[in-house]
Amino acid sequence: MVDEVVSLQIAVVTVSDTRTEETDRSGAVLVQRLGAAGHVLCHKSIVKDDVYQLRAEVSRLIADPGVQAILMTGGTGFTPRDNTQAAIQPLFDVAIEGFGELFRQLSYAEIGTSTIQSRAFAGIANDVIIFCLPGSPGACATGWDSVIAEQLDSSHKPCNFVDKLKVVDL
Repeated sequence: MVDEVVSLQIAVVTVSDTRTEETDRSGAVLVQRLGAAGHVLCHKSIVKDDVYQLRAEVSRLIADPGVQAILMTGGTGFTPRDNTQAAIQPLFDVAIEGFGELFRQLSYAEIGTSTIQSRAFAGIANDVIIFCLPGSPGACATGWDSVIAEQLDSSHKPCNFVDKLKVVDL
């Protein structure tokens, strides 16, 4: 028996004080990849790198009955304006520690020891999975291609996160 592939409702949030829809290359990578995988983009936004604006936007998405996953890009470095971790981690019901570890391991092959400056992380809140990636297009491609795509693919074995996400009635 072949499992029916589940198309997820996914939001993309770019964290940036300077990007616009025209210059948001990282968000564009995620939008293109999720569409190519058969998922649906249900929301796209660019939010200033401010703890409270980020937390408000993601809280609204977590509470939205039509959102199953959130892909975030940006704000994961070590500058004073990198607030994604501080804003989002308190919202998690459960953290997915292995995501950041695996992302840095894979990224090491591409950028060497600079990968230690990535604070990529993930978790689940209100049955919505949230992946937080660095703000570069390359990091978004690595994260999607090497980890996220399989974990959001209902046919990926031995396990994936699809059965742990809220069910959306369309």
